[in-house]
Amino acid sequence: MSAYDEISQPYVATIETEGKRYTVSVRITFDGIEYVGRLWFADESWDDLGLPDRGALPGRNKDEVLTLARRIGPDELVRRHRRALAEKRRYHGLRKATDEILAKIRYLNQVAISMRAGLLDVEGAAQEIDLTEKQLHALIDRLAIHAGIEDQ
Repeated sequence: MSAYDEISQPYVATIETEGKRYTVSVRITFDGIEYVGRLWFADESWDDLGLPDRGALPGRNKDEVLTLARRIGPDELVRRHRRALAEKRRYHGLRKATDEILAKIRYLNQVAISMRAGLLDVEGAAQEIDLTEKQLHALIDRLAIHAGIEDQ
């Protein structure tokens, strides 16, 4: 399992703005160097993916990222939600697929660099590269189902 497969999205808070309640969570991924969190705002009355904030919350581990996210006060969470609304993406499925592809490409590159530097054995790295390449092909094969589908 690659570092990019380890994604969690724990609850942070609930905010209220413009008469609506939003559940705030932080999506945490490991990029091979550090853990990076992004806030997500989901309308409690909708069953959707939510809306991501572009601001990153870096940390040495998941707990550190979660602690940073939970330190953000309600007023700032509302401001971040407004920013996320202003920058709202319309094609979430396609964006998510694109993000997964980019994460796999970065991981593939890191494995190759580590192998060439002698940090990984050639056989194990070759297997990991092959697996990652297959995962990339599978992701690309599914891109068409997301293209042109606008999320509400």
